[in-house]
Amino acid sequence: MRFFPPLLTLLGLAVATTKIMPLGDSITGGPGCWRALLWNQLQSAGYNTLDFVGTLPAQGCGIPHDGDNEGHSGYLVTNIANQNLLPGWLAATDPDVVLMHFGTNDVWNGIASEVILDAYSTLLRQMREQNNGVKLLVAQILPMEPSGCGECAERVRRLNAEIPAWAERESRAGSEVYVVDQWTGFDLAIDAYDGVHPNENGNVKIADRWFEGLMYVL
Repeated sequence: MRFFPPLLTLLGLAVATTKIMPLGDSITGGPGCWRALLWNQLQSAGYNTLDFVGTLPAQGCGIPHDGDNEGHSGYLVTNIANQNLLPGWLAATDPDVVLMHFGTNDVWNGIASEVILDAYSTLLRQMREQNNGVKLLVAQILPMEPSGCGECAERVRRLNAEIPAWAERESRAGSEVYVVDQWTGFDLAIDAYDGVHPNENGNVKIADRWFEGLMYVL
C-alpha cells in the first residue's frame, strides 16, 4: 500500500526532507536570483519537503525563498578542490542533492578543461565521503564573453563538450551524476548583463533548467 504525504502526517510518520545545496560562484550566490525562482517553482509543484542548504545566507532578490546556498563569488572550482574547502561546508549541511554550476572563473583564468574536471572529481569524492547516496546535478556552464577575454567563449565550449563523458564515468548506482544543460539557448545578448552574469531573463532560464534536472531525483 502506498501512503501519500497527508496520510503519513495523520499517522504521525515523518516525511523525509531532501536537502539541496546550490554550489558554485557568483552565478549561484551573488545574488543568484535563479535560486529564488527555482524554490518557488518547486513549492508550486508540490515539493514541500525540501530544504536549500549552504553556509551562506540569501543575498536579496526581493522574492521570499529558502536562500541558503554555497555560491562563493569569485571562487575557482580548482581552488576549492586544492584548498580542501568543501568538506567543511558539507559537514555543516549534509546535502542529499547538489546543484553545481562551477568553473566560470577557472575558464576566465585560462585553466584547462581537464584540470577543471579533475577538480569536479575531487569535489564529488568529498560529497560521497559525506553522503554516499548524494546525487549531483552538474551544469554545462553558461556561455561567457567578458571584455578582455576573447578566448573565453571557446574555452567554455570545450569544457561543456567534455562534461557529459565525465559525468558518465563518475556516475554510479545510488549516487548518480546528471548533466543539466545551462549552455544551450542561453543568449548573452538578452540573458546576461555583462557577458557573464544572468539578468532577469537569464535567471528564469537557469531556474527552468534546474527544475527539469531535479525531476530526475525528487
